This record gives sequence, structure tokens and C-alpha cells, in this order.
Amino acid sequence: MNMIDYLAGLGFTPAKKRNDDYWYHSPFHVEKTPSFKVNSRLNLWYDHSIGKGGTLLDFATQFHRCSIGAILKKHPEFLTVYSNSLATLEKPDLKNSIVIIDEQPIRSYRLIQYLKQRNIPFDIADKFCREIHFKLNDKNYYAIGFKNDLGGFEIRNEFFKSSSSPKGLTTIFNDSSQVAVFEGFFDFLSFMFLFVNHDASSWNFCILNSLSFFGKSRTFLERHKQIHLYFDNDKSGRKCCEDALLGGRAYRDESRLYKGYNDLNDWVRTMGKNAKTEIFRSDQGACDRTR
Repeated sequence: MNMIDYLAGLGFTPAKKRNDDYWYHSPFHVEKTPSFKVNSRLNLWYDHSIGKGGTLLDFATQFHRCSIGAILKKHPEFLTVYSNSLATLEKPDLKNSIVIIDEQPIRSYRLIQYLKQRNIPFDIADKFCREIHFKLNDKNYYAIGFKNDLGGFEIRNEFFKSSSSPKGLTTIFNDSSQVAVFEGFFDFLSFMFLFVNHDASSWNFCILNSLSFFGKSRTFLERHKQIHLYFDNDKSGRKCCEDALLGGRAYRDESRLYKGYNDLNDWVRTMGKNAKTEIFRSDQGACDRTR
């Protein structure tokens, strides 16, 4: 279902058009300057006045102030829209390369809900990630994207985990003598959630995006006086950590913080809001080791 046609059926006409972007006065309140944009190519909307956007189904639930279930029951024609929205989050068949179509701030309701499932605050994800729309095997998909130093993206949604070319590691430099190292970006986001108001949030960071890049990261890492390793507690993560510790006293294994869990984000998801309380209460918490 076309977003432009649906809005027309509700009595809304665009105030102006620029290329693929149609600008409307917000359907959600009275305003003088149009702030509601629809991209006709992507069939997505964003209302700058309220800071929300997403798919046609996201708009319908917001506009009619009801759940997805209520929309489908009251408006059967949305069943097709709902099926299509599910398809754009399904796991693609990785036969061909991912082609990035567009990147923008995270606005999709379903991606925001996915962040909540991972216990990642939106403001943190919004600072470091993007909403990525991409094509694979002639189908369009969307996901959360985390950019590497080469310009490629790590791509995640609730059904899909992959990356676009070129693949590489991500470094964040804050002119610190300490660096924290993570296998994946959700562990990094979890760290920022835990330490956003602490000195540790101003460390330098290295997100490997694959353990295979650890060797390449060492030139960057070994410029630092302290190298904090937040690797997974699986066989490959433990092996890489053990090998790294042989590299000198600068390397520190921080995995005891989330002992018994697969990784830092797994621990944060399980602990929920108690994660911050637990980490600052523990004598062996990472916050105590940063002093």
C-alpha cells in the first residue's frame, strides 16, 4: 500500500515536493510549517515535530491510536502491509552482496523495540548507529547499522545478522590512555549504557566486528597503557583473550564482570535496570578498576 495514496484517502495533501520527498503539515497536530515527510521511494515517513517515523503500519497505529492487532482487525487491507513489513525483517538469503540504499537516524518502531529487547537505551543507539535500508537478492530490507572505519556496516535486526562491504573494525578515539575492546557493537552499546556517566565512557574504543580482526587491531591497541578486553565467554572468545594476555601486562580480562553469561549484552539484558546497580556495588566491578 502506497503511503502517499493512503494519506490522500485520509484527506491529507502534500504542501510541497522535493525529489522523492513529499512534505505535509503534520497529521498529528495543527502547524503552520510542514514537518511531516514521506519518502515515496522507500515508502517511509518521519514527523520532525514529534521525532517519530517508520512504515505505513507504524503511521496507522500512531494516527488511529491503537495497536497493530486492532488495526488489522478494523482494517483488513493492512494485512498485506503487515505481511510486507514482516518480510523486510526476515532473514535474507545471502547469495549476493548487500547494497546499501539509504541510511538515516533510527526511526522505525520495530527497530526501536528491538533495541529495548537488547536493553539498549535509544539515545545511546541513536548516537552510534543508523537505520540502514538495503537491497539483497532484489528485495528491500532494513536494520540497525553500525559503521566501521572503512565505511561498511554491521547490520542487525531481530531476524538478521550480517555486514556490508568493506568489512573492518571500528575505532573511536577520545584521546585516552585506556581502550576497551569488544567483539561486537551491542557489547559496546551495553558498555556505554553502564558507564555513560562515568570516566570509562571517555576511553578509546575498538569494536572488532569479528575476532579475525584482532591481529589487525593490535597496532592501535598497544598505543595504550591499559587494554580492557570484553570478549565473549565462548570458546573462541576465551581463546582470543588468553592469547592477548600473553601480549603483556597492559591487557586486562574484564569478562569476570559478566561471568556465567555469553557476553556483556547478554548480562545487561538479563540484569535489566539492576545492571548499573550491580556494577557500581561490586568491589570487583569494572568501574572500580578504572579509578
